[in-house]
Amino acid sequence: MNLDEIRKERKKWMTWKNIAPLREALGELPKLTCKLELGDVLTLTCKEEEIDSRQIEKTAKMMMPWRKGPFNLFGLFIDSEWQSQIKYNLLRPHFKLNGKRVADIGCNNGYYLFRMQEDNPEKLVGFDPSAIYKTQFDFINHFAKSDIVYELLGVEHLPFYEDKFDTIFCLGVLYHRSDPVAMLKALYKGLDKEGEVILDTFMIDGEDEICLSPKNSYSKIPNIYFVPTIPALKNWCLRAGFKKFEVLETSVTDMSEQRKTDWIDGQSLEDFLLPDDSSKTVEGYPAPKRVYVRLIKV
Repeated sequence: MNLDEIRKERKKWMTWKNIAPLREALGELPKLTCKLELGDVLTLTCKEEEIDSRQIEKTAKMMMPWRKGPFNLFGLFIDSEWQSQIKYNLLRPHFKLNGKRVADIGCNNGYYLFRMQEDNPEKLVGFDPSAIYKTQFDFINHFAKSDIVYELLGVEHLPFYEDKFDTIFCLGVLYHRSDPVAMLKALYKGLDKEGEVILDTFMIDGEDEICLSPKNSYSKIPNIYFVPTIPALKNWCLRAGFKKFEVLETSVTDMSEQRKTDWIDGQSLEDFLLPDDSSKTVEGYPAPKRVYVRLIKV
């Protein structure tokens, strides 16, 4: 697989009719000396007094929906659908990235990658085949000027990638794949020796080695294929080649973490659950619950 050819082809995505105006707006942004303050809210500040707040707000709103965040851009608060700091802070005690080569699969607009800079990793690479999220990242990074590498690639490209990684984050991706074991094998091949994967996925309770296979959708999401018990997930990971499987945390997604805001289009968690029983999805399945695990290659 020639990744350079894939990169060249996907660069053309930036000329799509819905993306091209966003890229033009990026080109019109001023060149400023700015600082990105790392914290629950990623905050851009600037020494220059003359920042056109209307231009910043107009550009940010052109790039809706903002799924991951939150961000504060020179006083403009982007209240993203997901309060991503909740997941990050849940996982934060479980990893150390100093001097490591790190990848984030399904990185969205790069919120987690920006946060990871506080650990001083050797390299940060985001993978996400989404023109809109890449553009959101470029919008933030225009001012932040980080060394983060953003690839318009997917997990399937990891085995062929030029670098191997010490730590790979894969948060909220596995359930979107119709062949979860194949995806886990791709993660395995993307690791260097003794590398680790920090993974999260939907789960159902139970001790049996089984999984839920939604008929048409799960929480109104059509591309959810399998929701395993923890024992079933462990079996998938061992079959993919991982030698160690460690459960780090479990959590129930609630409306303090995911909800409708003025910065998204359409519905959110409150619309995905039964109005009179939030323990079930609108389809009647168990409401979203997540398990966070560490996988070790050797």
